[in-house]
Amino acid sequence: MHIHILGICGTFMGGVAALARAAGVKVSGCDSAVYPPMSTQLKELGVDIHEGFDAAQLDIAPDMIVVGNVMSRGAEVVEAMLDRGMPYTSGPRWLADNVLRDRHVLAVAGTHGKTTTAAMLAWILHDAGHAAGYLIGGIPTNFGVSASFGASKYFVVEADEYDTAFFDKRAKFVHYGPRTLVLNNLEFDHADIYKDIDAIQWQFHQLLRTVPASGRIIVNAADNNLHTLIDMGCWTPVESFASDGDADWTARFMDGAERRISIEDPNGLCGETRWNLGGRHNLENALAAVAAAKSAGVTLEQSLDALSRFEGVKRRMERTATVSNIAIYDDFAHHPTAIRRTIAATKRRYPGQRIIVAIEPRSNTMKLGVHNETLAGSLEEADLVWMYRPADMGADFDASLEPLGDRLRLFDDYDKLVSDMSGKVLSGDQVIFMSNGGFGASRQTLTAVLQRTRRG
Repeated sequence: MHIHILGICGTFMGGVAALARAAGVKVSGCDSAVYPPMSTQLKELGVDIHEGFDAAQLDIAPDMIVVGNVMSRGAEVVEAMLDRGMPYTSGPRWLADNVLRDRHVLAVAGTHGKTTTAAMLAWILHDAGHAAGYLIGGIPTNFGVSASFGASKYFVVEADEYDTAFFDKRAKFVHYGPRTLVLNNLEFDHADIYKDIDAIQWQFHQLLRTVPASGRIIVNAADNNLHTLIDMGCWTPVESFASDGDADWTARFMDGAERRISIEDPNGLCGETRWNLGGRHNLENALAAVAAAKSAGVTLEQSLDALSRFEGVKRRMERTATVSNIAIYDDFAHHPTAIRRTIAATKRRYPGQRIIVAIEPRSNTMKLGVHNETLAGSLEEADLVWMYRPADMGADFDASLEPLGDRLRLFDDYDKLVSDMSGKVLSGDQVIFMSNGGFGASRQTLTAVLQRTRRG
């Protein structure tokens, strides 16, 4: 069996490629941006990668073409695939048919925290001896890869609400058939494909319809949109979790620096552990992961023990360097809620030290102006903000940033932004680069400049 993946270098499709190779399938693929770390990971798996979307690559005559949602009508390779009548499917459908079938799927869905929660859950199951498979939209540090076929009936999947493919506009997660479902939160996002929150809730409602009555749904008790979602129809037992207020599963910090946590299960059993993360959002992620792991028979004690050794996920507040006592982080936050919570958590963890943010508004939702009213507010706890301004942002975007006053430095050139930052950061600063893209390698450039200029 030979599959050819269109758009193979995305985290999800790269994960599909890894799972296919683990199943003994020959894999090739193409993409327009072929670069590490995904290109390196794929080549180590023996995957041939073609750069570009030309039709000639299909002359290899694969048995099946797996189409990523980055592809659209008009692309040369897509038109050739259709004209030649070649068999094709989507990534989520291929995953469901070839990996998830007959397994206990634990799916993690929601606007924020999917990657970290799924990584925590996969690590807890692994640490408890379950050898679960997983497909995660990031690289958990404990594993070093984004996907694994696994050797047990359990499989953890990050359940994304983005659409499936150009020929299937349903959310990816409707294909997965989870038995355990985590719903972290629900906000308006992906404005390029959903017109409003109701449209997103409808897709989540379709997901709830696929969870069996013998399964389990783990819901954030503090999210009103999730309450509305459950009221639309739910046929599965629900357990709630919350870091503040009444819920079946609860958690709290045991110290001001948020380095020790306590979790209580629905039966009143309580346990504590020290961990490497921080922030109320990560406490909620951990709580959801522990609750989901219970459905696989993992005890609270086992989960807490695993969490004490959970090392996080690359690009989720990943400290990539420390130069002259200046800490530099890479973070995927690109929605105002995630931005605000990340800054607040860092401020609590490092009291008295400046929080410096460099941010690239790169998501389609941000570029459409959906977050203009809330972006400045999400940055209000930052001491200084360097903003990269894409050329296609409108005047409304600039006006929305005025509340930041002289704390904001706005640039339309990556090198100039880094040059300005390098002269203003100080010892003790916590410097966070926030983007769901590469940020023009600004973080790496700043690190190199500081290493050259701040060390005697």
